[in-house]
Amino acid sequence: MHVISVNTSSARALDIDGREVLTGIGKRGVAGPVEAHAMGLAGDEQADLSVHGGLSKAVYAYPVEHYPFWQTVRAQAGVAAWGEPLPHGFMGENLTLNGLLEAQVCVGDVLRFANCELAVSEPRFPCFKFNAVMGFN
Repeated sequence: MHVISVNTSSARALDIDGREVLTGIGKRGVAGPVEAHAMGLAGDEQADLSVHGGLSKAVYAYPVEHYPFWQTVRAQAGVAAWGEPLPHGFMGENLTLNGLLEAQVCVGDVLRFANCELAVSEPRFPCFKFNAVMGFN
């Protein structure tokens, strides 16, 4: 397993079905080291702390191996062109990883990085904002 990208974002407004909602999805890669704190990465925001962020969801990791699937889903939904690349962080993940799939990770595992250890606490449960960005309800 290795880290391809470390991603953060500020909360921003997104129009979903005519309603403006705040979201932290669509993070972008940052250059250089990023401090990890108990509540998340420095410079990163989550818009709804009832479902994102907090002690048990402070840092979200996602495997880059799934990106081609989501490119296809978005194209089929008509929200993206066929073959349109997705930038790392697009799924809302703080860490875009290569070589570590969900079937290889269990709650309680500890991921060790050069200057940081992160405990796996729970799987992601996508919200309506993720669904809207992907092009389906």
